[in-house]
Amino acid sequence: MLTESKPAEFEPVGFEARELRHGAGVVRYLVGGAGPPLALVHGLGGAAANWRLLAPALAAERRVIIPELPGHGGSGALPAAPTLDPFADAVLAVLEHEQALPAPWIGHSLGGLVGLRAAVRRPDAVTGLVLAAAAGISSATRVGELAVVWIGRLRPERFVTPHRRRVARSRSGRTLAFGWWGVADPAGFDPVMAETFLAGAARHSDTRTAGTALVRTDPRHDLDRVGCPCLCLWGSADNWVPLADGMEYARRLRAPLRVIADCGHLLIGERPDAVLAALRGFLTSLDRPESHRVG
Repeated sequence: MLTESKPAEFEPVGFEARELRHGAGVVRYLVGGAGPPLALVHGLGGAAANWRLLAPALAAERRVIIPELPGHGGSGALPAAPTLDPFADAVLAVLEHEQALPAPWIGHSLGGLVGLRAAVRRPDAVTGLVLAAAAGISSATRVGELAVVWIGRLRPERFVTPHRRRVARSRSGRTLAFGWWGVADPAGFDPVMAETFLAGAARHSDTRTAGTALVRTDPRHDLDRVGCPCLCLWGSADNWVPLADGMEYARRLRAPLRVIADCGHLLIGERPDAVLAALRGFLTSLDRPESHRVG
């Protein structure tokens, strides 16, 4: 029988865990580094630990804040959230509490869509936004809705999470858990990072609410209201949120699209070096906003 992992076991080195009471619940988040603020927002079913390979490098140059979305990790669930706006508000509350606004946001999958909602609702708070395999376009279709809703109901991760260490350290186990949807090369996927993604699911209290709000949100209606510089960052082999979505985001936002070869949906864990290079380039160029808008 495997023992439960401690929350900090897979989290970024050098970060401090904090909590903020927000509304009727608590939002857990990590803080590390010094300098200009930067927010990292994980995806559906994720946790702060998902950024373990990227956060320390970014914290060498910036003050990095990594919230855990309501219902995820150590954050309490929302009593009711028909849209993603309360999730964006929770992240904004953390950043405001930490006196870290305005700031650039980097959002993976659902986190990218949460970042878009924040940029629309509080344009003064978001100075730049990286959409890393951002959800919202395909998930707004009927097929996408069915996939997200049924995964939320069936919760297949509960069958894998108790055996996560064995699964993560097995080539066939990683293929079963991450093949097709998550990474392009599950056999070569770092076992510790694989276990990190699996470990987060053991602590979630409610991912279904976020999933339901996700499929109800079609970001295309509001993209013309996003005024900050954006970067679309995608894996070429993303089968969960296809590259076509990245192309549409880039076209509608008039933003550059960076594609990482032989990389799947979990790009922040599968190809951290390539992602870090793209993030650094974007963050460095925020002082030159004209470089982000074309045409």
